[in-house]
Order: sequence, then C-alpha cells, then structure tokens
Amino acid sequence: GSMLAMGANSYIARLLGKNDDKKASQVLSTAFFSAFAIGAALLTFGSVFMVPMVRLLGATPTCEQYSIDYATYVLMAAPFMACNFVMNQCLRSEGSATLSMVGMGFGGILNCVLDPIFIFGFDMGVAGASLATAISKVVSFCILIFPYITRRSLLHLSIRNFKPARDIVTEVVTVGSSSMFRSGLAVVAGILLNTLAGDISDSVLAGIGVCTKIMMFPFSIILGFGNGFQPVVGFNWGAKRYDRVKEAYRFSSRVAFWGGALMAAFCILFADQLIVLFAGTDGDMRCIGAFAIITQAIALPIHAWVAIVNMYCVGLGNAKGALALSTARQGSCFLPILYPLAWIFDAYGVGSVQAAADVLTLVLAIPILRSMNKKLHAAMEAQTE
Repeated sequence: GSMLAMGANSYIARLLGKNDDKKASQVLSTAFFSAFAIGAALLTFGSVFMVPMVRLLGATPTCEQYSIDYATYVLMAAPFMACNFVMNQCLRSEGSATLSMVGMGFGGILNCVLDPIFIFGFDMGVAGASLATAISKVVSFCILIFPYITRRSLLHLSIRNFKPARDIVTEVVTVGSSSMFRSGLAVVAGILLNTLAGDISDSVLAGIGVCTKIMMFPFSIILGFGNGFQPVVGFNWGAKRYDRVKEAYRFSSRVAFWGGALMAAFCILFADQLIVLFAGTDGDMRCIGAFAIITQAIALPIHAWVAIVNMYCVGLGNAKGALALSTARQGSCFLPILYPLAWIFDAYGVGSVQAAADVLTLVLAIPILRSMNKKLHAAMEAQTE
C-alpha cells in the first residue's frame, strides 16, 4: 500500500503539473485496485500462517498469544488499509489535503474512542484493541472514497480507468519502491531489534517497544510535513516552475530541522515522565525506555532534515536517491551496527542503535542533495536559454 501510494502520489503530481488529468486518473485507479488485491492476498496468507508469522516478527512465548489476538482483526482490514494509503496520498497529490486529513484523522480519533470500549467495556483485551483499529480503518476507507464515488474530486476512480500500462507501472513501482523497502526494512529491523531485546529480558523488550510508540508522534509529524511538501515540489517540477521547487525545498528543510529540534527538546526534558506512563513499577523498562527516547530525540533534527531530502527525491521522480535514503535509516545504516552495539553495550546498545543509524544517514543525504540541486540548477539554466 505504501509503495503504490507514494509512487502514485509522485506521478500524479507531475502529471497534474502538465495538465494531464486523464492519465492521472488512470494512475489513481491502477494503484487503488492493485492495493486492494494485494491487501486481500495478505489477509489470506496472514490468516493461514498466523503462528509462524508472529514468531517470525519476534514474538516471545509470553506474548505470542497477544500477538495472535491482535493480528486476527487487523488482518481483516488489510485490503482497506492498503487502499487508504493510496487514497490518502492521491487526495494530497491533487491538492485536497483537507479531505485526506479528515479521512485519516477521523479514523484515528475513532480508534482512540473505541479502544477503551472494546478493551475494558467488552473485556476483549488485546483483541479489543485490534478490533477497534480494524473498524477505524474501514471507517476511514468509507470517508476517503466518498469524494471519488460522488465525483467531488479532481481525479476519477473507476475500474474502467484501471490501466496497468508499462509507463504507469514503471513510474509507480520505481519511485514507490523506496517507500515499500522502507516499510519492509522497518519490519526486518523490528524483528531483529525485538529478538535482541527479548533475549536480554522482557523489560528491555517492553521498554524499546514503548519508546518506538512514543517516538512515533514526532516521527509522524515529520512524515506528515514531508508528505505535504512532496506533491508541492512534484507539481511545480511538472509545471516547470523551478523557482517554486527551490523555494519549497528551502522552506521545508528549515521548518523540518527546527521543528525537529523543538520536539527533541520536549522529548529529552520529559523522557522519564513519558516512559513512566507505561512502565509502572518496572525499573528496568523505565530506565532503558527513557534512555532510548533521549538518544533518538538527540538525532531527531537530522532525521527530520533527511526526511525532507528523501521527499525531495520522490517528488522529482529520482527513484535511486529516494531508495537510498528510505532504506538507510533501518537498512544500510542500521543493520550493520545493530549486532556490534548490542554485543558491546548490551541493553544500552540496543536502545541507542536507531539514533546512531539516524546520524549515519546524514552521510548519504548530503551527496544526494547536491546531486538533486545540480539537476534543479541545470533545469533552471536550460529554461532561461
């Protein structure tokens, strides 16, 4: 879903910049129906191979049943979740950011409301949290598809527009693959990290898990800002407004860096208070969780800036640069240092590996940015000749 969404977003924005609305609708429809089919396949195979799946994802014997309980309902919503990715990004690409926000935002709020009802009210525990998530995803699907089925959107979603032509598939897959590999490597990194943390103790595993959830708040803000920047730069690139491409990058990179710095300061100052909300009386969980929050917060401004450079590549259709950056944070810069840090520093090595990887991504981002700027300057010079 992420691959199809990001690839379609980038291509649609550039097509709209060229006033090719018909082709843009074909890209939307092709991505949408492909996402639904892939989600249905994951629902089928995930349900059949439930136990080996949760074990592969790093579930320990003490939490295996909880993992199964949670996966059961979430998998049922897989086709809708995959399509939500696509509709969310494609609405943004045509400038309908408010509709996108309402669809995803209402689903998230509904999830928060339903969680305590199913978990505690119906005494469903972890399965209740899963059911609440599944229902919220289906509701988001209904909201997001409404503008398309009522023809209130610029693009038209229809099975007749399903055109898996070579150029559409190539553009969507090559550019969107960076997002797919990022998500896939996040799963791989999570498996390895959970396995190492679980081998140390369940407290360390829980501390790392809670840190990951807490840091999703600033990470999501950064990702959302980057997703807003991407169609803007893509549309202006397609329209050959290179001055706006340059201005959009400069503005977004500055806001992302200083916004990341402000969020980092908050996380560092209140790391212990944040983790204690989940840790209770577990001292080990509290200690390693707070440490992981602080280390990731220190690297947060770098992560924010690199995310903008990544979206810069996606928006302009630079598949290689986007792939290199999206796979760096939990791939090429993460996997090589995971085991050495865990072996040398034990639990604290596991807690600091993500922050160290974020810093290392800077090494990749700088030369890629220079390459992108050269491409932009060359286009600007060619336009003035």
